[in-house]
Parts: sequence; structure tokens; C-alpha cells
Amino acid sequence: MRFRFFIIDDDPSSRKMLHNAIEYEDLGDIVGEAEDGFGAEPSILMKKCDIILIDLLMPKQDGIETIERLREMGYEGKFIMISQVEHKDMVAEAYSKGVEYFIHKPINRIEVLSVIKKVMEHIKLERSLQGIRYTLSFLDMSSQQVEAGRRERSSRSFTRSVLADFGIVGESGSRDLVSLIEYLLKKYGKERLRDFSALKDVFTEYVTDTQAEDVQREVKAMEQRIRRAVARALQNLASLGLEDYSNPKFELYASKYFDFADVRQKMREIEQEEEVSRVRLNVKKFIFTLYLETKEHA
Repeated sequence: MRFRFFIIDDDPSSRKMLHNAIEYEDLGDIVGEAEDGFGAEPSILMKKCDIILIDLLMPKQDGIETIERLREMGYEGKFIMISQVEHKDMVAEAYSKGVEYFIHKPINRIEVLSVIKKVMEHIKLERSLQGIRYTLSFLDMSSQQVEAGRRERSSRSFTRSVLADFGIVGESGSRDLVSLIEYLLKKYGKERLRDFSALKDVFTEYVTDTQAEDVQREVKAMEQRIRRAVARALQNLASLGLEDYSNPKFELYASKYFDFADVRQKMREIEQEEEVSRVRLNVKKFIFTLYLETKEHA
């Protein structure tokens, strides 16, 4: 995925610094520049820009006016505002018009790269969620119909719908989770379990039941696939929380499927772009919650 950038700033040195930072880090392609918002709109729309870095104060048409005009013309990309103005009312107005972040002048290269990367991650997450929504819309069902029909579906369909909400339905570990939950429902469906035994024992029982040739090897592989899927679910959920803390999915799943402290830790790691995670995944809680919810809705 190559991102397309457009820079609007009446200061040539600022445009050059932004251009160099994006180009040096190979964040994407700079498809255009302008010294004022006035007249730049057609070029932006034609070049299908993903991210616009735009100055707040410009002589002919300021940043907020430009954003308004672009939104009216159907532009759906992201804006990063560049400004040395710190007036609360102007900043609030900019956020209300769809600005993702501010870069403060004088421009700091580290801040520029940090902000751009965060916006890029948000775009990736949005596109991933759009893919899920498209899959659901392909079935010609509204979100209300999906929610209403969820109670009537089979246990397998419900499990898949939850995994789709987490954005991991395409992960190989998700297929393991669907089959595992189906197996557990057949085995414990009539019992009121308060917890599972050790996960390794659960996996071993399941793999043995499938008559795999090398049980230990398949148990280890299955455990790794599921752990990767759960880690991706936590990553997607934390990113969703950063984007909108009041998002219904975030509120529904954050403390139910994970320890909320782990979700908060993952959110901090994403914000700070930490490469090594300190979160200790509670895979057992995720699977047990998925089992209980599927059992309730099946």
C-alpha cells in the first residue's frame, strides 16, 4: 500500500522540509504541492491523495476553508494541520472539520514522522474494517439485520461474526478458533463451566479427536496460530480505541475478551510506536469468553 501525499503551505522551506522527511523515510509518494489552498482542490481530487498536510494560515484561502471546500467536493482523505497558532477555538474548529493531528511550527522532523505514521496506521485500520463491512454488505444485509440475525445463526456463524468484528476473520488461527469452539460446545454444551482446564490440555484433546498423525506437533502449531490471531485482535481493538474511545465495538469487547489493563498497554505501545510488546496475552480468557458468548447466542 503506497500512500499519496499532497502538501499545501505558503512557506517554501516548510514544504521542502515536509517533502524531504516523507521522501527520506519512504512513507509514500508526494503527488503534488501548492503554496495556497485556493485552486488546489481539483488537483488533489484528480490525484486521489490519501493524506494532505495543510497550513492553517495562508493568504488567499486558509486551511479550514480549504478543508471545507474539499469535503463539499467529496474528498474523503485525511488532513494533518500545520500551524503555529495555538488559539483553542481555531484548533477546535479544525478538529471539527476533520483534521486528524496538528504539526506545530517550527517544524520538527521527529514530530512530523510520528504524526504521519499514526495517521497512516489509522487509514490501514479503517480500510481493514471497510473490507469487513463490504463482506457483510455483499450479503445484502444491513448492520441492523446482521445484529438481529446473529441470534438465529448457528454457533459457527456467530463465532465467525465475532472474529470479523475483531478484524481477524482471515487469519489462519481464526479457522482454528471456529473449529475449537464448535468442538467445545459439543463436549461441554450441557455443562455450566466456570473455566477450562489448561489450554494445552484443551488443544491436545481437540487435536487427538481430529486423529492428527503427530499430535504434539499439531498442538504446538495450533497454539501458535491462535496466539497470533488473538494478538492481532488486541492490536486492532487497541487501534480502534485510539481512533474512537466511545466506539461501540471497543466498549463491547475491550474488557470482555481481554484484561482492560492489557488493552490500555497496547494502546500506549501503538501511540509510542514500540516495536516490542510488553503485553502478556491472556489467550485462555479470549477463548473461554468466545465459548460462553457463542453458547449463549447459538
